[in-house]
Amino acid sequence: MGNPLGDVKMDRLQAVTTIIKRTVSHIFTKPATTKYPFVKPSLSENFRGQPQYNISYCNVISLGNPNFGFDVHSIVGSACRVCARDCPAGAITIVEVDGKRRPQFDFNKCIFCNQCVESCPRKAVVNSDVFELAVIDKKTLIRKPKPNSRGENNNDT
Repeated sequence: MGNPLGDVKMDRLQAVTTIIKRTVSHIFTKPATTKYPFVKPSLSENFRGQPQYNISYCNVISLGNPNFGFDVHSIVGSACRVCARDCPAGAITIVEVDGKRRPQFDFNKCIFCNQCVESCPRKAVVNSDVFELAVIDKKTLIRKPKPNSRGENNNDT
């Protein structure tokens, strides 16, 4: 009869040979990883990044002329609040800024579903390609609206 240890040595030799073949084949293949963060990734058109808020569009009804419009708050006494109502994570609360109610985003809670973007009738909340939200202090992820000039995005960054 043959030596039972000879079969074990042969199995090990085949295993080592297989490992060497795989190693050599991977030397000549394209890497599966990217060079992020040194090279920024190309994002798809439908990418759901951090929602951006533009205070100049919130609760303002335009009558065709960009310089002429009126604030819904001055008429009915309350903000539209659709974004806060439709947010499934409860990441949007309405706060008062200069006598007007505006949305405050808490990106600690946000699940980036972009329901707020879809729901906003005035397009004051828009999609962005911002996805790098790593911070040391979580309080910096609460974006409070601040009054600013017409046409600028309004997130504290």
